[in-house]
Amino acid sequence: MNTVKLKAWINLSRPPFHTVGIFPFILGAVLAWHLAGRLDWAVLGWGTLAAVFIMLAAYYSGEYFDYETDTLSAQLERNRFSGGAQVLQTGIIRRGQAFIAALVCLLLAGAVGLLLQFYYKTGPYTIPLGALGMFAGFFYTTKPIQWAYRGVGEIWIGFCYGWLPVAASCYIQTGQIPPLVHWLALPIALTIFNVILINEFPDYLADKEVGKRNLVVRFGREKMSKLYALANFGTWLLYLFSLRAGVPLKAFLFFCPFFLLSLLTTLQVLRGDYKERRKLEGICARTLIFNLGTTLNLILAFIL
Repeated sequence: MNTVKLKAWINLSRPPFHTVGIFPFILGAVLAWHLAGRLDWAVLGWGTLAAVFIMLAAYYSGEYFDYETDTLSAQLERNRFSGGAQVLQTGIIRRGQAFIAALVCLLLAGAVGLLLQFYYKTGPYTIPLGALGMFAGFFYTTKPIQWAYRGVGEIWIGFCYGWLPVAASCYIQTGQIPPLVHWLALPIALTIFNVILINEFPDYLADKEVGKRNLVVRFGREKMSKLYALANFGTWLLYLFSLRAGVPLKAFLFFCPFFLLSLLTTLQVLRGDYKERRKLEGICARTLIFNLGTTLNLILAFIL
């Protein structure tokens, strides 16, 4: 494989966007260590690898099935957070190769799940939890289900990048899903929900043209800007409740800078700054930072 094609595969894999799944998975393991006083590094390593394979399957299949809308989006209102990776459009990697890679990654994720459950004895729910992530992630844009085209993709994203990685990671370490998992996962789920929601704003015209019926297409950007604000408000509220549920109080100190960032971004969205392309790109970036920061400050709070 030559350097140009290797670089194209790396870009198609979208490494920066793996953090939104890996960080919650690490958080689940850190919570297990906090509660049980031990951490199986091999299980964490294999579990993280399985999560990466599932994300790759979702990203590759997404590039394949969103080819038309991504091409159109790049022509209408392209920014760094919309229109996919734009690698298949160059022809360096053929569309069919991306879909085959998605299937291979799905099989590899399944193989790691079998290894975890039957070799490392991580518990009977290991495979069901992994299968749930595989099903939801792979069919996010894959026919015939295509969650992202039916107005429920954003909810699945909140679940698969919020509750599921935290719960699954904690489970394969301890064999149980303690109630604290839910309090950690809910704020993260709302932040990643907003990442997907705001990233649909620049894709609005292209998605509408190809019949992609996500929330922004169904209800319009103005109404969804209010949902964005409501989701952020829910994140702040749930984070405060999590401090009473068992999250170390020091987490609040780590959270404060990200809260201020989120507050300012929310005010931007409510006053309609998303209508300007450059400002919208900044809003997308800060929404992603808020998601990553929310997860990272919880990890730090439990470690420190």
